[in-house]
Amino acid sequence: MALSCLQRAQVWLLRAVMGVLFMLFRLLSPRKAAVRKLPPINNPLLVVSATQLAKKIRRREVSSVEVVQAYIDRIQEVNPLLNAVVKDRFSAALQEAAQVDKLIEEETGGEEVLEDRLPFLGVPLSVKEAFALQGMPHTTGLLSRRGVVATVDSPPVALLKRAGAIPLGVTNTSELCMWSESHNHLYGITNNPYDLERIPGGSSGGEGSILGGAGAVIGVGSDIGGSIRMPCFFNGIFGHKTTPGVVSNENQYPSSSGRQNDYLSTGPMCRYAEDLLPMLKVMAGPKAEALSLNAKVDLKKLRFFTVPHDGGSLLTYPVSKELMQIQREVVQRLEADLGVKVQELRIPELKDGFQIWDTYMSLPDKDGKPPLPFAELMGEPGRPVWPLWELLKCMMGKSEHTVAAIGLALVEMMHVSKHPSAIIEKKEKLQKEVEELLGTDGVFLYPSHTRVAPKHHHPLFRPFDFSYTGVINILGLPVTQCPLGLNQDGLPLGLQVVAGKMQDRLPLAVALYLEKAFGGWRDPRAN
Repeated sequence: MALSCLQRAQVWLLRAVMGVLFMLFRLLSPRKAAVRKLPPINNPLLVVSATQLAKKIRRREVSSVEVVQAYIDRIQEVNPLLNAVVKDRFSAALQEAAQVDKLIEEETGGEEVLEDRLPFLGVPLSVKEAFALQGMPHTTGLLSRRGVVATVDSPPVALLKRAGAIPLGVTNTSELCMWSESHNHLYGITNNPYDLERIPGGSSGGEGSILGGAGAVIGVGSDIGGSIRMPCFFNGIFGHKTTPGVVSNENQYPSSSGRQNDYLSTGPMCRYAEDLLPMLKVMAGPKAEALSLNAKVDLKKLRFFTVPHDGGSLLTYPVSKELMQIQREVVQRLEADLGVKVQELRIPELKDGFQIWDTYMSLPDKDGKPPLPFAELMGEPGRPVWPLWELLKCMMGKSEHTVAAIGLALVEMMHVSKHPSAIIEKKEKLQKEVEELLGTDGVFLYPSHTRVAPKHHHPLFRPFDFSYTGVINILGLPVTQCPLGLNQDGLPLGLQVVAGKMQDRLPLAVALYLEKAFGGWRDPRAN
């Protein structure tokens, strides 16, 4: 759908205003002190995958207490710099680790029995604070929910605990999980382990930060517009947005409304690609069988496509040269190593990625009930907030809400109730085109974002760049975020690997290959 002259003028005006505001922001921002770095990783247990740690624990090569203590020590070392873990349960975790060691000591069935029944036995786990973890805060950074404590575990967390994993605590999010920076007035702002002046992404940014900083090895995230993939990209780790409906979204806050549950996915986040598939097997429970995760994937028999950008949306900024270059290098490696031909595509409808995401996120459910207004969520458990009043309070430093949350509520105020039929037609055309393209044996490569991790608060001036991840949510496709080394400034590079519905095993297999080809997660002190 081509933009009219009036719409183009509005977009350019918006960019001009944002540019002026950004210059003022940079002019008025306080100068930072000398850049601090994370301390080096000294314990070798911190650079072993969860799968391998579980094996070592089962074989009594190391105790669960030793592993859990190693991660507690690391969190205590890095969290004052990262502000990623907002509430810990270290004492309980050590007690549970001691029980694991006792269980292994008394087990008579052998290692295989433990592996089958408890694949993550004794392995530490971090959890996004938006998920219910019994006894832990469950606020998503909302000051009015201060003191709310989860009384149950969300299903994916319960399944991981049942598989032997030991939660160490909960991690920070953006306010109400609807922004690309993990910042709220309850817990503060979370930093990127590769550069503390940069964002870790959102809304699963606390997870991304603590995983990237080697304070956790596996974690749980959720994604309705890129909330797993952006943090994984910015923090140089792996993450998987599952086919919707495979992993339960129950007992998250805020709950989805309207049609949003069709686009929300819960999935694994981790530093090592080999942990993705076993985590997904556990988190999906009985629905894992529908994904055929045990079926072997022959990468040489897959059809590969590469889409270098969205086609030139006026709302998003162009993809940076370094991200386009690393995607070309992935194409070259795939062709050289696997003997496949990677076909480059342009998909014009991707240009409307933001409009598609925005339209479908506001659609009513099958009973005609629209999504809960964001201003109403901001006011929980009381009355809805008045966005204009909150903006005035914010200017005086009196608001309990972040600029991003207030901005979202203001944008929602200006929404028209009628949903544009042209955008719905565009999405249906895109859906059909992509599903026919991918089938059951195709994957395509797509940028995760327009640039590497931005500096704090900079996304306020480029708010639509998340469209590269958001449009994939609306299409309901599984996608794996893969790290691809560091740029010249020591910041993570990466891309998305997208497959057809229920074909989650394909991008997971590609992730294993890319980890070997490009080195996977890198120690933040490595550069």
